[in-house]
Amino acid sequence: MHLDAQQPNAIQDYLRRRGWLDTAEVVSSAEKPGEGNMNYTLRITTPLRTLIIKQSRGYVEKYPTIAAPADRAIIEGRFYQKAQAVPMLAERMPQLLGMDEENNMLVLEDLGTATDYTFLYQPCRQLDEADARALTDYLSVLHSQFSTDVPDPAFANRDMRTLNHEHIFNYPFLADNGFDLDTVQPGLQALAAPYKKDADLKRRVGQLGSVYKADGRALLHGDYYPGSWLQTTDGIKVIDPEFCFYGPPEFDLGIMMAHLMMAEQPATVLNTILSSYEKPSGFDDTLRQQFTGVEIMRRLIGLAQLPLSLSLEAKRDLLDDAHSLLS
Repeated sequence: MHLDAQQPNAIQDYLRRRGWLDTAEVVSSAEKPGEGNMNYTLRITTPLRTLIIKQSRGYVEKYPTIAAPADRAIIEGRFYQKAQAVPMLAERMPQLLGMDEENNMLVLEDLGTATDYTFLYQPCRQLDEADARALTDYLSVLHSQFSTDVPDPAFANRDMRTLNHEHIFNYPFLADNGFDLDTVQPGLQALAAPYKKDADLKRRVGQLGSVYKADGRALLHGDYYPGSWLQTTDGIKVIDPEFCFYGPPEFDLGIMMAHLMMAEQPATVLNTILSSYEKPSGFDDTLRQQFTGVEIMRRLIGLAQLPLSLSLEAKRDLLDDAHSLLS
């Protein structure tokens, strides 16, 4: 089954065969709910309800030339299944309604009219304290509920980790990676050059990448940034855990902090998160800071660019801060 918005009858037949639609339920429309990066996602409307159906393919939907593990939706589905056993996590995520491993397909609860939190990257937008605490509490519960000395192999997610590892710890630091940063912002290529030539920095980033690739004790969301947070009529929700794996909890919190720093959030917001997060035993804040630093750097000088409204001078300051965090 190849999901296609132009084929609503085929989608209807597929959903009926799987038992996810009543035999009398008719698909009246199939449309994209928003601009996704990784997967092909549709909102399916019937006279009775709406559903979200998502299919992962052997490439990144936004960048079809970039190969990606085709089964990533199934890893995501397993995460939803696990999270739904914990009321606090289930409340913060869409309900999984169906999963088809053969076709790498998920059917999810439609959260309705919603916007992600990438608006935080725009000037003068602030994460309110209640949302900051809700997002931090989600991580605290996730990291504590599924902590184990023997990681579940169903969440090894090695292919996705390999993909992410390349774009976080390697590609941004290549002197000649074929990506002209001046197409993002004039002057950015020259700004990035010293970091791409810094052998000591690249050694430290390489060591951090090895920590990322090693199995850890906590189940992680794996991509905990504003694009994975939704503002809905029922409060804040967390989506897209396809990069999930058992790893260091410092990674999730580090990524979260990096994005709020790039979004120029005030110190009060950052301090609320750091003070609210319930650190698991053995939590290493130096490691968290290192993950924060490398995420800032890869987002500013790597391929995975964000809709930032930052001057070149602001990016220079962030890169300096990130370099210090990695020292």
